[in-house]
Amino acid sequence: MAEVTKNELPKRAWYVLRAISGKEAKVKEVLDGAIRNTDLGKYVFQVLVPTEKIVSVKNGKKVVKERNLYGGYVFVDCILTGEVNYELRNTTNVIDFLKGRGKDAKPDPVSEADIRRMLGAADELIDKTDEGMDFMVGETVKVIKEPFTGFPAVIEEVDRAKKKLKVMVKIFGRKTSLELDTTEVERE
Repeated sequence: MAEVTKNELPKRAWYVLRAISGKEAKVKEVLDGAIRNTDLGKYVFQVLVPTEKIVSVKNGKKVVKERNLYGGYVFVDCILTGEVNYELRNTTNVIDFLKGRGKDAKPDPVSEADIRRMLGAADELIDKTDEGMDFMVGETVKVIKEPFTGFPAVIEEVDRAKKKLKVMVKIFGRKTSLELDTTEVERE
């Protein structure tokens, strides 16, 4: 029997699991529980389902939803040994690892650069949704907040930190100043 040298031991890396679309969060939940409660935690360090926050306005109210950046994929930081490979592939709602072509292809690790880029992109998307819309002074917008719904308004001040706008609305021939949230107006 041949001896295993240190160079042949599997190394810690990021791998991609293919999951049933829409079940990514459930896979993460199951794996996180297994990491906490079994020996799997010695080999699996992190399970990641990158999401982005989408801010929309419905009926004049701001609604925040989360959407998967990579539908059908779950990222796993682990040392991929035989037993860990088996446990991850046989997790509920997991199809298999994302791997190279061929009948006996092994899962390919994701490069550190790709992981950093992916995590950076997720952070960038979160920052974009936090900034709100980039309105400019002098721009004309339409108010979508009661009781001024449908009125055109001219932006006088923009407070990005508070996500507030000071606008001037013409009501019955008279200009009226309003302070509105960025979600209470829309571009014309």
